[in-house]
Amino acid sequence: MFKETQIPAQKIVGGIHFPAIVSPDPATQLDFRRFVDGVKDHRPRLENLLHTSGALLLRGFPVKTAADFNAVIEAFGYEELPYVGGAAPRTRVVGRVFTANESPPDQKIPFHHEMAQVPEYPSKLFFFCEVEPKTGGETPIVLSHYIYERMKEKHQEFVEKLENHGLIYTRVLGTEDDPSSPIGRGWHSTFLTEDKNVAEERAARLGMKLEWMEDGVKTIMGPIPAIKLDPTRGRKIWFNSMVAAYTGWKDLRNDPVKAVKFGDGTPLPYDIMYDCLDILEKECVAMPWKQGDILLVDNLAVLHSRRSFEPPRRILASLCK
Repeated sequence: MFKETQIPAQKIVGGIHFPAIVSPDPATQLDFRRFVDGVKDHRPRLENLLHTSGALLLRGFPVKTAADFNAVIEAFGYEELPYVGGAAPRTRVVGRVFTANESPPDQKIPFHHEMAQVPEYPSKLFFFCEVEPKTGGETPIVLSHYIYERMKEKHQEFVEKLENHGLIYTRVLGTEDDPSSPIGRGWHSTFLTEDKNVAEERAARLGMKLEWMEDGVKTIMGPIPAIKLDPTRGRKIWFNSMVAAYTGWKDLRNDPVKAVKFGDGTPLPYDIMYDCLDILEKECVAMPWKQGDILLVDNLAVLHSRRSFEPPRRILASLCK
């Protein structure tokens, strides 16, 4: 039923294909219900591929709609993680499925681990291509431990300071969502409430400080680690949203250079930030989306981003504990 395949866009890192790709066995007659049952039956094998590679692409299966996608997520059996504290504007579609970042198509979204700027982050991410982009719109992925190793080779003192002090993230939120901004989620949807007291309680549980303003709120998160240990693989990972914040957290309320700094309050060096961005771009894999693709990402192993695109494009997502 499930056949491992390779395509030219993959990379081989440490002898492992990245990402792992599974497609239907040509000898198998596969309808949607049989596919969902197959996910349940073959879950250990699929999870092993995910753990070994860091990302798993399911391509060529009969998945057409958001409801189909939701059924596949349920078949994997992971618990849902509510999107509390994240920055991206999103809309719930059905069940556990919501839209991926809805910022304008001409904007790139830089590399990040999902919700790395808060202590409660997903362990796994699902993405689904409901409508292929006309052009562009890839979701590039890159292995986090490899970026840590490259950065430590080139910028050892910088990485040591990151490990010692962590990062502080600052973001100014309006009341309502701003769809023109890649970080335009207002505080109502960020904290899933319109009550300031409830927002304060939920922020406090995240270790986040709030400073209320006339037309919104400033959130201050950290110091929070920027380098973590991946416990299941026993290696250090580049687990942060540093480059995303420094190069991409820009809108009418936010200056990206002020959005992130070392945990001791000192600014991050411009040249190293953009060198890190260059390393991420050079080492990533960016496969064009095909309708029906499901990409499962281990959020501890892999950073992801989004390239600009020409509409139409509809990518859906789900977060798992």
